[in-house]
Amino acid sequence: MLQETIDKGVDLETARWQARVDLAAAHRMCVMHGFNEGIFNHLTFRVPGTNDRYYQIPFGLYWSEVTASCFMEVGYDGKLLAGEGEIERSCYCIHAPIHRLAQHGGAVFHTHMPYASALTRLKDQRILPIGQTEIAIGMHTAYDDSYGGPAFDPKEGERLAGIIGEKKILMMASHGVATITPTISEAFDLLYYTERAAQQQILAMQTGRELNILPQHVIDDAIKEFKTAPGYGNKKPHVWHFEAMKRILDKKEPDYKN
Repeated sequence: MLQETIDKGVDLETARWQARVDLAAAHRMCVMHGFNEGIFNHLTFRVPGTNDRYYQIPFGLYWSEVTASCFMEVGYDGKLLAGEGEIERSCYCIHAPIHRLAQHGGAVFHTHMPYASALTRLKDQRILPIGQTEIAIGMHTAYDDSYGGPAFDPKEGERLAGIIGEKKILMMASHGVATITPTISEAFDLLYYTERAAQQQILAMQTGRELNILPQHVIDDAIKEFKTAPGYGNKKPHVWHFEAMKRILDKKEPDYKN
């Protein structure tokens, strides 16, 4: 994976190309799982070796069209620094400030995926501790409960960065969800499991029966276990997940690497 590649001393250009490949893969994976919404929403990644720019697709591409070579480099000031295409305004206004202000914001993935977005339409959009997946996601989640309209000013991204703090998931009232992580693999993995947690909660709510809110001591013990969970072969589970999904893409849509 990308961070492991950099840690092993691979040259910067190789690391940057790997970032492009992985980010293109993430776009394709989101289409596979129905996380995308038309030509909108945004998956971005800070350009390796920099602290002033990030990768963004040109506006108008459907995510199944995204390839490694298509990404633009957009500065934190909103200027096009490399590549060609239109810079989608709300992407810049949300993502650039988060990349700039959140130390762990290497990857910023924002989607309007159905179940998580449905939760954000509720008066209380919290992911409830009613099951294992929900606890695992809830421990990483911050909540923005103040929808103020489309994000066409970077001050909105700055506001969101303040809410995120050190959390890795942001539920955005009446809007959608974002994952903010150091790596592309973790950002995708958390998107996937946030949607699963939201789906499970909504399906449980639809039964009309009383939800089983777990006792606090059970929640606390589970969180401790999640925080100390081992890797497998010195790789985090989110890396294994992402690599498995890339193998599927390699068979079905290998052009994402172009």
